[in-house]
Amino acid sequence: MPDTPKFYQKMQQEYQDVMQAVGRLGKATREAGPLEDKQAQLIQLAAAAALKSEGSVHSHTRRALEAGASPEEVRHALILLISTIGYPNVAAALSWAEDVL
Repeated sequence: MPDTPKFYQKMQQEYQDVMQAVGRLGKATREAGPLEDKQAQLIQLAAAAALKSEGSVHSHTRRALEAGASPEEVRHALILLISTIGYPNVAAALSWAEDVL
């Protein structure tokens, strides 16, 4: 995957078994219920924003787009968080998402 961050690639090389287990866990959680991948990625994007995780916001923005979300849906998913996590946190997350958008 050409957009995969170099550090993530390094983790995959150095901790292959762990990263495969993380991948399997992610797949299992997505398949555990009725939500479509786009919805799941937008939810995970919101969680990444709440955790103030720039790398995760980048990742879930990419994944949401790959799952069919539009840039407007990505932005709206983050804007919805203003009353929950506050404007400064949302502004930061939006700036990170824009790195990908």
